[in-house]
Amino acid sequence: MICYEIYPSTFGELGIAASESGLVGIDLQAGKRPLPVQAGWQRGASALTDRAAEQLAAYFGGEIQAFDLPLDAGGTLFQQSVWRALCAIPYGETRSYRELAAAIGNPKAVRAVARANGANPLSIVVPCHRVIGADGTLTGYAGGLEMKSRLLALEGALIG
Repeated sequence: MICYEIYPSTFGELGIAASESGLVGIDLQAGKRPLPVQAGWQRGASALTDRAAEQLAAYFGGEIQAFDLPLDAGGTLFQQSVWRALCAIPYGETRSYRELAAAIGNPKAVRAVARANGANPLSIVVPCHRVIGADGTLTGYAGGLEMKSRLLALEGALIG
């Protein structure tokens, strides 16, 4: 069973969903893609959604730079490889889609990497906000470019 709850945060309301195995979704509710609640999901906090909310609050407060949470995001093998590469981008740093494609050993897959990045169901915890355009500019983010800018500023990432 998947449980979900909406949590307040200093960065806006967060929808957090978890299975018994790990987190399946984290989304900014005011963004372009709020948590996509599915039939059969049960509203109500779980130990894992509460733990995720606590770690996100600590991240937003500048107290932690990495998350220690089990993930159960699903996705294709290709998407999973992109999401693992996202998790390898250090706090306060950014990468371009081209650099991310090279990191997964498929330098010609820039567009596919961008699509997989956009399909990331675990916003912030799997840090897709750390991916920027090749020219150093901010590019699309489901939470909106203002939110992406705020997250990068929180981390001290310099944007050209």
